[in-house]
Amino acid sequence: MASLPLSVPQWQPQQRSAPQSSAPKPSAMVGTAAPAARLSALEWSIVAMAERDPLSSIREHGRFITALESIFGLKRAGRLANERLEALRRVAILIWHHRWNVPKSEVAAFLAAGFSADHFELIQTSIGQARPARRRRTAW
Repeated sequence: MASLPLSVPQWQPQQRSAPQSSAPKPSAMVGTAAPAARLSALEWSIVAMAERDPLSSIREHGRFITALESIFGLKRAGRLANERLEALRRVAILIWHHRWNVPKSEVAAFLAAGFSADHFELIQTSIGQARPARRRRTAW
């Protein structure tokens, strides 16, 4: 069943000088909905690249693994220099691998990087829609 999003009126403190009605005016409710969450082309490319990144690219490697990598010349997916984009990459990798089970600490870091809960939901929805197409591609 489809439904329209409801706009929530913003609370504003009332001034004591003139009596005002407490009910919001219908004209005040029009256009008060928050703008839809959007990602830039660069951010979408990071979400797409995260599909191929392994979960091990999120974890910090210890001294032993780092030594083995340097001895045998192994390469691993590196961190992004921009902290905001790195938070996006980490969350996208976790969503690609674990679907809806993303640790709260990663979600908190994602939100602290400047993204919103709407961005998180947008990424989850788009990856959820891309997963069946991914399965069809690999089945051929």
